[in-house]
Amino acid sequence: MTRFTVIRDNTPPDAIPRGAVVAMGNFDGVHLGHRAVIGSALRMGQAHGKPALAVTFEPHPRSFFSPNSPQFRLTDETNKLRLLAATGLAGAVVMTFDKIRAGTSAQDFIHHDLIERLGVSGIAVGYDFHFGKGRVGSPSLLVSEAPRLGIEVDVQAHVDIEERPVSSSAIRMALAEGQIADATTMLSGPWFVTGAVIHGEKRGRDLGYPTANIRLDKNCALKHGIYAVRVGRGQGNDQVRIDGVASYGRRPTFDNGAPLLEVFLFDFKGDLYGQTLDVAFISFIRDELKFDSIEALIRQMDNDSAAARAALASAPDAFPKLGTID
Repeated sequence: MTRFTVIRDNTPPDAIPRGAVVAMGNFDGVHLGHRAVIGSALRMGQAHGKPALAVTFEPHPRSFFSPNSPQFRLTDETNKLRLLAATGLAGAVVMTFDKIRAGTSAQDFIHHDLIERLGVSGIAVGYDFHFGKGRVGSPSLLVSEAPRLGIEVDVQAHVDIEERPVSSSAIRMALAEGQIADATTMLSGPWFVTGAVIHGEKRGRDLGYPTANIRLDKNCALKHGIYAVRVGRGQGNDQVRIDGVASYGRRPTFDNGAPLLEVFLFDFKGDLYGQTLDVAFISFIRDELKFDSIEALIRQMDNDSAAARAALASAPDAFPKLGTID
């Protein structure tokens, strides 16, 4: 397997491949629109005989400019890189988005970051990608500068599904509404989260449904409810997949507390505390409900499990394609 290299602000110049083609963007979710840009960079790189890299920014610029506004990210930095590593790219350049970068002019970004430091031979961007101080950098600026700089620039149009543009915002909205199938289509694979299993109240054991509990990011806007899920345990080629049913919400029957992801793994016995799991959301089953009795809750959990098994049986290969990063 080809090694996926992550280049950061402190990476020595001699460790940066010169002449690479870059796909630029925030790439939150690495959805179909992003993949069109990445595909363009891969084709350009193959034509040039050069590696193709992603150029992305962390933290997300929106977090820098609006630190007090909650932002539901589809992928954190690590999972974004894992998705990028599975696309065929040779690596990713992760640029720190801070006060200095926010104040860098578009022209300085092009000449210092892209030409001098990276030595790019080609750039692929989406039609709506903007950069530089005041967001004055645009695809049209890159196209106009390309002949003078001796580089190739390709601008990808928006990707539509049933006349609706694919975007990270559209995917966030779909997840917030429990429209898992729509989100999956736009992402070209199931949306997933990663987290460490923590100790909970252990009510699930008493109900016959012991769960692996994971605290998601506080800004996660996933609709509260019950989902069919597929869980990845381990990393890389050694990862084991286990089907299950999960609840995400506040547990209104019990404590109505902070949102928590509770995953019941089918046909599994073992201790998962402290382990990190990937949880892919395959299908939405129902809204979160409050039950008048424990007996009614258990009956519904039995029905939910049956529904989840049926949904997963019809999606045998559903899981995000993930690469490994250094």
